[in-house]
Amino acid sequence: MQKKVIIIGGGVAGLSSGIYGQLNGYNTEILEMHSLPGGQCTAWKREGYTFDYCIHWLVGSSFGPFHDIWKETGALDEQTKIWDPDTYVTMRMPDGDDFIIYADIDRWEQYLVDLAPEDGKPIAKMCNHMRKMSTMQLFDKPSAHRNVLDYARFMVKSGPAIRLFMKYGKTSLGAYFKNLGFKNDLLKEQLQGIAVSMEDFSAIVFLFTLVWFSQRNAGYPLGGSMPFTMRMAERYRSLGGVFSGKSRVEKIITDGKRAVGVRLADGTLKYADYVIGACDLHALMYDMLDGKYITPKIEKAFAEWPLFKPIVQVSFGINCTIESEFHTYQVIASGESIGSTTLAAGYGVSNYNHDPEITAEGKCVMKMLFESPYELWESLDGDAYRAEKEKIASDAIEKLENLYPAVKGSIEVVDVATPLTDIRYTGVWRGAYEGFLPTSKNMTKTLSSTVKGLDHFYLAGQWLSPGGGLPPSAQSGKWLFQLITKRDKKKFRVF
Repeated sequence: MQKKVIIIGGGVAGLSSGIYGQLNGYNTEILEMHSLPGGQCTAWKREGYTFDYCIHWLVGSSFGPFHDIWKETGALDEQTKIWDPDTYVTMRMPDGDDFIIYADIDRWEQYLVDLAPEDGKPIAKMCNHMRKMSTMQLFDKPSAHRNVLDYARFMVKSGPAIRLFMKYGKTSLGAYFKNLGFKNDLLKEQLQGIAVSMEDFSAIVFLFTLVWFSQRNAGYPLGGSMPFTMRMAERYRSLGGVFSGKSRVEKIITDGKRAVGVRLADGTLKYADYVIGACDLHALMYDMLDGKYITPKIEKAFAEWPLFKPIVQVSFGINCTIESEFHTYQVIASGESIGSTTLAAGYGVSNYNHDPEITAEGKCVMKMLFESPYELWESLDGDAYRAEKEKIASDAIEKLENLYPAVKGSIEVVDVATPLTDIRYTGVWRGAYEGFLPTSKNMTKTLSSTVKGLDHFYLAGQWLSPGGGLPPSAQSGKWLFQLITKRDKKKFRVF
């Protein structure tokens, strides 16, 4: 008989878990609090406009272990078109000048040298660090499945990247730029703008990101988030998986030291051989399990690891075509305000004219993102909440018109999604949309997919790795079933 597996959460981690479970002969059911699959990897329509909430770029868009997962789960198929931008982002500086971060490392190096020829040596050193990071090999299986030869091959192939990781993994991006010793004041200011926008990110995160872009392995799948997750959901259903929407799990049922099922918010009881938590980690451990199985590592993570700050997304439907030299701007506007939020660094603006599946002919879709502290939102409701959204919309329109004067008089739709919107639909803890921030202190740390003292229960999702995001979420589902099949003495398969 097939073993029954209940998966809590229908986001990318839950869908991945379900797909690999079905592929390996398990009878899985995904229980999702929302009516639709995808979790935070989603989009919505307003008056004919599509507003995307998640994918800006996707690691593994063209090759590597993450690409294998996207193909195996159906997230990318033969019909999916990938758009690779020429730039990673363009910084609009306070003086109105643009600072471009090109996707190609060679091109960016020449751009920086032209900007600050006296800093040729530190520029070359930084760009060479990026090139060396490209030697890093990613494992395609969890540690329990690796042997001595796997680690030996990893050490040989990844040697240059490992040495950089050891040297700069615990260095913040701001400190990294400072230690390189740039002399040009303008370049130092511009690089500091990057560091401020990425807060206390480890320098390694930035180096890796530019490597992925330069390799054209961080492209954007046309159509964005909703088609991406719907392809995964279709793959899951085609394998016989059951997706149950509007099924919020309230408690995990245990029998002694074993998880045996779940109780839904409506009182429904469901039993299984395995229970997988692929939803918000805080809700799982502190609410669904009543805080009884919190490991020291998880407790320390929530006590000491900083969270991603919640974001506000303001989406615009524009009744004309707006040409843009750069697809994404990060506007450095420290100290300015949008609504009640005082901006720590600034705000980002994306123009979707590169995606014909989202942007209808003769129209334009843009969105503005900015961080907003959870404390500002946690007690807002009713009229105060609506008033805040209205003020945000007004301020955002003004800033958009300053950046793109041609939009004035052509904005048809303005949609404001707040941290409370995210929490309402996904349950994410304190609006931390990508979980734990990958800082210089926790960059090399991870949380286990197993919970000590509770057998037949596993964890999946972005909370297990600082930095979160789609690739680790999907990978966690694959690796989880590599562990489960090993436990059940079955050969793991991907087709």
